[in-house]
Amino acid sequence: MEHGHTHTHTHLEIESDVGEARLAIVLFITAGYMIVEVVGGFLFNSLALLADAGHMLSDVVALGLSWIAIRIGKRAPTDRHTYGFKRTEILAAFVNGLGLWFIVGVIFYEAAQRFFDPAPVAGFGMLVVACAGLAVNLLMAVTLFGSQGENLNLRGAFLHVLSDALGSVGAIVAAVAILLTDMYWPDPLFSILIGLLILYSSFGLVKESAHILLEGVPPNVEIQEIEDAIVNHSGVCCVYDLHVWSISSHRVALSAHVVVQDPVVDNAALLRSLEKMLVENFKITHSTIQIETTHEMRLELERLVCRIGTSCDLTR
Repeated sequence: MEHGHTHTHTHLEIESDVGEARLAIVLFITAGYMIVEVVGGFLFNSLALLADAGHMLSDVVALGLSWIAIRIGKRAPTDRHTYGFKRTEILAAFVNGLGLWFIVGVIFYEAAQRFFDPAPVAGFGMLVVACAGLAVNLLMAVTLFGSQGENLNLRGAFLHVLSDALGSVGAIVAAVAILLTDMYWPDPLFSILIGLLILYSSFGLVKESAHILLEGVPPNVEIQEIEDAIVNHSGVCCVYDLHVWSISSHRVALSAHVVVQDPVVDNAALLRSLEKMLVENFKITHSTIQIETTHEMRLELERLVCRIGTSCDLTR
């Protein structure tokens, strides 16, 4: 009986450094403009501006959390955290998504209050601040766009910035409507529309990060295809107790027990061949495979059965 594991490193560390630098720039800009929106919201009595400022406050916290997560994720594995700290990016993405939902709840509550008790809004001042906000948010979105595909953490930060841009668009439309009609209901109405857009854009982020935290099979991986590839590999009789999960956005892990057809097979060579196949065919860079020459262990364990149709001799 023999087991082995392999893991492969790429240039993701370099990409992470670039993403970290971009994130720091966006964090600084967001914090500065948040103050502008708070002042503008109070000066012009605009709920849309204050709602967007509150959203940007959550962004400052979320972006700061994302930046810290990248820093922590670079730490080497320890005796207590043998996989390292890459999963902090997933935790940050999950918290960012929930933070967006909390802000939406606050926006909905304040908008409902404004519908029942309309308050005068300085439309022109609101328009100026909202236009400046849109320009700033678009600049930040462009800054993060090149890095948002690196991992869920940076994607979450990008969604925060993008939802800020949507908030600014809503505030602009509301301000124009107020100037044209002298009515104040567009302010809470567009605040609600902004909230709905934020919910829609963040749902996928929360769902995907929760799936990874629950160690679900990655969405681009078909467990049956991996099982078939291992079973059909030369020298393999069957595979059982197969698990595939994500350690981080770009790091997939696998563990499995493999029973060989010939008890005198070169286990080391078989392990190397299986690990190479998993990297090349499925981009699985961290695999732990235990080679077994009989079904003895499998038969002693409950519910761990080989796939139907293999050539295994269960009496061996």
